[in-house]
Amino acid sequence: MEQNLSLYRIFFEVAQTGNISRAAKNLYISQPAISKAIGKLEDSLKLPLFIRNSRGVQLTEEGAILFEHVRAAFESLNQGEYELRRMTELGIGHIRIGVSTVLCKYVLLPCLKEFVARYPHVRFTIRSQSTLQTVDLLEKQQIDLGLTADPHFKKNIIYEKIMDIQDGFIATPAYLTNMRLREGGLQSDVFRNGTILMLEKGNVSRTYIEDYLRDNQIEPVHLLEVSTMDLLLDFARIGLGAGCVIKTFIQDEIRNGTFVEIPMDPPIPERTIGFVYNSQSPHSKAFDMFIKFYRHFYGL
Repeated sequence: MEQNLSLYRIFFEVAQTGNISRAAKNLYISQPAISKAIGKLEDSLKLPLFIRNSRGVQLTEEGAILFEHVRAAFESLNQGEYELRRMTELGIGHIRIGVSTVLCKYVLLPCLKEFVARYPHVRFTIRSQSTLQTVDLLEKQQIDLGLTADPHFKKNIIYEKIMDIQDGFIATPAYLTNMRLREGGLQSDVFRNGTILMLEKGNVSRTYIEDYLRDNQIEPVHLLEVSTMDLLLDFARIGLGAGCVIKTFIQDEIRNGTFVEIPMDPPIPERTIGFVYNSQSPHSKAFDMFIKFYRHFYGL
């Protein structure tokens, strides 16, 4: 489409009104300018578009074909403008978030529930993945926001802490009782005699715990690796082993006795989680709304 869009706008108005003087009035330009524009368009297409008569103008067969395409194009443009206005007026937008399954379940969802209730026109895409994958996609500008533990980020990645979390090892009372009976005493060491449930290698939480265990000369003998924290908790609940979990998120199950916390000496240090985003990425109005909302939601 090499022609100036204004020529097609004039063609469209003349075709709709069937009258050059009426089209000139609607477009606030002179009749000679209308005639000149139509002539220019006909010359470039090497086809007549209108038949002139005493009552005005009438589309030729070729002109009628062109008119249908031009009408569809202008309808599409009008729809685009309408959608942009609605995005502005209603806060419509699209936000892409990367987050692990456990942080999504325990941290992101409560925030999203209130945000969506207030701004129902914002659309979300949630990608369940590891912290390292989230950071990689942020750097490539393929997602807008991440919710992660605090790794070492590059300079263009902004990290905003929202809370502290505490890791720990837990097991069911029945699992610990059976292990001690099997191994012969209350002093039986769960890391030497039990099965330790941990996330797969490469996970930020797994790396953090491995560093703690190595620094304190604790070496689990029997490991069972799983891909997600939810699956790890399910395995712990049915007594397959003692699980390494973010105990901040399962306080109810510790309080009601479903799990027993295994004492660690020294205690595993707290770490933080927060939202991350790329400072070099263009940010939409919906993104800015969500940033402002979560800062208020988490009391930042």
